[in-house]
Amino acid sequence: MATSSVPNTPAPSAPATASSGAPPSPWRAFWQAFSENKGAVAGLIVVAIVVVLALLADWIAPYSPNEQFRDAVRAAPAWAEGGSSRFLLGTDSLGRDMLSRLIHGARVSLFIGLSVMGVSFVIGVLLGIACASLGNAVDVAITRVMDLIMAVPSLVLAILVVAVLGPSLANTIIAVTIVYLPRYVRLLRASALAELKKDYVTAARVSGVKGWRLMFVTVLPNCLAPLIVQAALGVSDAILEAAALGFLGLGAQPPTAEWGTMLADAREFIRSDPWLVTLPGLAILITVVSINLAGDGLRDALDPKMRKT
Repeated sequence: MATSSVPNTPAPSAPATASSGAPPSPWRAFWQAFSENKGAVAGLIVVAIVVVLALLADWIAPYSPNEQFRDAVRAAPAWAEGGSSRFLLGTDSLGRDMLSRLIHGARVSLFIGLSVMGVSFVIGVLLGIACASLGNAVDVAITRVMDLIMAVPSLVLAILVVAVLGPSLANTIIAVTIVYLPRYVRLLRASALAELKKDYVTAARVSGVKGWRLMFVTVLPNCLAPLIVQAALGVSDAILEAAALGFLGLGAQPPTAEWGTMLADAREFIRSDPWLVTLPGLAILITVVSINLAGDGLRDALDPKMRKT
């Protein structure tokens, strides 16, 4: 008796996922390139911690930054002889808690760095676009002014501007912005002039795109990568410059908790109470190095030539 045989049908294959063979999204590709640099990831984590401390300073700091404890003037940190858990990082010469002032100082220093970067970025973009698009006369005039600013050492120029305007937090931001503005102008000018020679710009002109629309819609997006890297690194430079002005007494004025001002207030105690100088210095060092590490990773991720294959 013949048995009926069931034909062997192949098992249905698993449906192909949408991601198989498809290139990763731009954000995923960027993060993969960024995460290859372990130092950049570590720097980004530290920067994120500093930003969180700055944003939540009113809740994280154990005391007000200007609250004075007359019974604990220049108290030692908790780990030193004579220290206590009441003031983990000790107190300064006026009895103010160092930990609270460092946390609030992060807010001031980051505000200076981000303000300088933002204003320099916007003005630099406008002046750089003007150099590339408004003719030779405008280009020469703006370029010569930028060359004049760069001819003077940055700290000397910042001191000169603050001396004219008067020492304050707002004038510190203005002075440091003037010092670092030429970086953005020259970088965008060079990038825009190079982009204007490319075929896609010629095609846009043929299709009727002209003037500011051509520069801001067609050219500018292709010039942003180096500007973003410069902006990231510019934050750390601005923090250093503001700290230098604060150390010289020309930046944020007491009782503002700013790291450079804290260094200036503590320099006379560098031998007797070295932590008063060491702690603000370490805060500046760690923040600036972390921002620079993250900026290096950002540069590598945005530049296809720097990516590992």
